[in-house]
Amino acid sequence: MKRKAEHFLSEWRQQPVHKPLVLRGARQVGKTYLVENWGLQHFKSVLKVDFERERDLHSLFSQAEPKRLLEELALLKGQAVTPGETLLFLDEIQACPPALAMLRYFHELLPQLHVIAAGSLLDFALREFKYSMPVGRIEFLHLHPMSFEEFVAATEGEALADYLVQWTLAQPPSEAMANKLLDSVRRYFFVGGMPEAVRAYAERKDLLEVQRIQTALVETVQADFAKYGARRLHELMRKTYRHIAANVGRKIKFVNISREERSADVRRALELLVLSRVVHPVMHTSANGLPLGAERDERHFKALFLDIGLANRICGLPLVGTEELITVNEGALAEQFVGQQLLAAAPAFEDPQLYYWVREARNANAEVDFVISRHQDILPVEVKAGKAGTLRSMFQFLHEKRRLRALRFHTGSPALEKVKLPGSEATTVELLSLPLYAVGQVDRLLATSDKTPGA
Repeated sequence: MKRKAEHFLSEWRQQPVHKPLVLRGARQVGKTYLVENWGLQHFKSVLKVDFERERDLHSLFSQAEPKRLLEELALLKGQAVTPGETLLFLDEIQACPPALAMLRYFHELLPQLHVIAAGSLLDFALREFKYSMPVGRIEFLHLHPMSFEEFVAATEGEALADYLVQWTLAQPPSEAMANKLLDSVRRYFFVGGMPEAVRAYAERKDLLEVQRIQTALVETVQADFAKYGARRLHELMRKTYRHIAANVGRKIKFVNISREERSADVRRALELLVLSRVVHPVMHTSANGLPLGAERDERHFKALFLDIGLANRICGLPLVGTEELITVNEGALAEQFVGQQLLAAAPAFEDPQLYYWVREARNANAEVDFVISRHQDILPVEVKAGKAGTLRSMFQFLHEKRRLRALRFHTGSPALEKVKLPGSEATTVELLSLPLYAVGQVDRLLATSDKTPGA
């Protein structure tokens, strides 16, 4: 199964000065498979060290001489290490902190060697790292669950995936093609983007096997909670984990997660889930200017789950036909889908952050699902599970912030419209409405919208 990150890896390989690369992402998003599969295609050999299984090799990385380390490693593994021809893959590197420190010496003393590191719960390990981090001597690649485009390529074939990334506002998909793509969106709602589940569905179309895999993934993530301190914290993390899955798109209130625990303890549990990347916070921003993060308010936030398929599994979504998948909690599922695709669409070297806007006032509440910045502009984003729906909050945002462009995702046809702003009839705003299957194409379509006839 092809991943967008492969293109980033190939660019990294070709750089005349390449720093050691560290992959970051939640458990089971495909980090190990990606590196091994890509490495075998682009190098004569891949030498892999699994620090969780090969603990006898930890002592090699306590020295600061990379050439000697590689000589001994080659003898112990029975595999030559040739810079430019061998990819050194350090997997589960969080289990060997000295190996993280060693990355700086690879960069400084053996820059011609290609080194990639990856690991589960790596963000937690980096925060607790007691050694000197090789700041400026490494770079990161952030890996997410498979995007909708990657899902289509794996389950429907490259031809449909190529079509998905090429259609334009001037020549949108026909009704038949749009229906086919929306059917794929519905399947993604259930299967999600975890590579193992996608592979099972792509190869056998067995939804029962998909559920079995998702259940195992959920249990694996929860088993990791035992690595965090006291048992009481494990249970609170489990409760928070399941609450987020069932309340995607809703403002997080600690009292709704647990009335028995202190807010500080609930916050700690949530922070650990964020560090393990199974939960992604969506922060409120005042959105008066760029960058959006400069005005974020951490007291007001909602959250996305790691993957829409896993969220549905936790909530007990039954095995149903694909035509019925968007029936229960459809608004929250659509918001999870859009947020998940926005994260996956970010450049691989960025750790993306999502924002939303909310105004809480008596008789004048308003909330915009997401706020994004594109081409030096700030756009409110509304998500609808159907073809219609009120845009009252969006219009309030445009009026208050004096913005002239907005974005809507729904199940209708793509359209670029000039709309008069309610309450200010002299002001006309531009509304770009895109079908859910186009979330990953938003940058491309926004860039060309000014060139579309009638815009």
